[in-house]
Amino acid sequence: MSRLTHLDSTGNARMVDVGAKPETSREAVAEGFIRIHPTALAAIKNGDAPKGDVLGTARIAGIMAAKKTGELIPLCHPLALDAVNLDFVIEDAGVRATATASLTGKTGVEMEAMTAVSVALLTVYDMAKALDKAMVIESVQLSSKCGGKSGDWTRSGG
Repeated sequence: MSRLTHLDSTGNARMVDVGAKPETSREAVAEGFIRIHPTALAAIKNGDAPKGDVLGTARIAGIMAAKKTGELIPLCHPLALDAVNLDFVIEDAGVRATATASLTGKTGVEMEAMTAVSVALLTVYDMAKALDKAMVIESVQLSSKCGGKSGDWTRSGG
């Protein structure tokens, strides 16, 4: 097994030094799902939720969260992101969110994509909780990443 990069030689937590790493193009895609009662889902789809545009607000929240990932996750580098995109698909049982984060830099954007999805789904919950308090956020996961020392990776088998 490889050495844990966030621990120094005495086992103390540390931020990884990326200073000598070359800048490369990097991209990460993450997704997650929120299960929603059909009545609440219809209100979201029709724009009739009490708090307004649920998915529009969730998109902005997710993008803002990706930009703040370095402040939220310990030892995570603050990154100058080139782009963050959030897409939503309304499915029979709820809403699927997909975030894509990209940059040219010395470290990857996996955490930024996963943070974007997580906060976007939390925002859907907040915006629609008056209609359905039993919503369930699930399956937040990295779908793929490209670039960097470890190369490209894609989740297989769902």
